[in-house]
Amino acid sequence: MNKLLVITVLITLLGLSAQGLRLPRQAEEGTPEEPVADVAEADGEQGTLEKLTSAFKGYYDTSISTASSWLDSIDGLKLKEKAANALSDTTVAAMTYAGILQDQVYHILYQQ
Repeated sequence: MNKLLVITVLITLLGLSAQGLRLPRQAEEGTPEEPVADVAEADGEQGTLEKLTSAFKGYYDTSISTASSWLDSIDGLKLKEKAANALSDTTVAAMTYAGILQDQVYHILYQQ
């Protein structure tokens, strides 16, 4: 359901952005062609969808650069090695307590 919702939103945004693009009109055969100005120059300012799109692109670029700088700073702290050690210690402790619990359940179920 979530994938369907995301696809619907993306198609809607694509349709709105395609609808927002304006193509220069082609000159009729009888009239001489005039040079066509750029669409942004003709409008004088950006449309709402173009503003939103550029804002989202800016936020996305900023978040990517921030995340990559954070990852670069984390690499120097050797956190991967510390996390691997913590995971192995936790696994050993969990397996020990799981064994104890298994023995307790066995002796409860199969009393002599």
